[in-house]
Amino acid sequence: MKRQLLIVGAAIAALTVAACGDKAEKTSAEQQAATPDANPAATVPSMANETAAPDFVMKASATDMFEIEAGKLAVERSTNPEVKKYAQMMVDMHTAMSADLKSAIAASGQTALAPAAALPADLQDKLDDLRAADAKDFDKKYADDMVDVHQTALNTVQRYAEDGDVPALKAFAAAGAPKIQEHLNQAEGLKNGMK
Repeated sequence: MKRQLLIVGAAIAALTVAACGDKAEKTSAEQQAATPDANPAATVPSMANETAAPDFVMKASATDMFEIEAGKLAVERSTNPEVKKYAQMMVDMHTAMSADLKSAIAASGQTALAPAAALPADLQDKLDDLRAADAKDFDKKYADDMVDVHQTALNTVQRYAEDGDVPALKAFAAAGAPKIQEHLNQAEGLKNGMK
């Protein structure tokens, strides 16, 4: 009987400690969420920002710009015919997608929206690294970059297509998602073929 009481007592104590721990974690998380960042300008945009038209336009246009520039570089530097073919397709397709984005912006009536004029620092660094890659590593680096950038682009357009705030841009995002998925699949095929 004493043994059963000890087991029941230990179970109750464990549940009490666990309940207190959950409350302490929630209180700490609530306090952290209520505390503003000391430098809001240095924070990375949250997923919620991807549903705002200005952020979406900047991200989508910057990704297109990167894929066009990286594609031109791959057409020039690659020694692999499959990589060259894919790279030229990226130049052509993302040039067309950039034009479609500009048309969607015009159709939206949002005259303050403008595509990126230059690559953001992260994509510029990625392009600089690709330019600096050794000839023997170039094709692999290009394929890796295409997988990464297309995955990010796909996440962005899918999110905007679902939750975006401007109907014309939502339609653009919805139409672009299958194309980007196809590009991602092809990039993964290139990457896997190099192993």
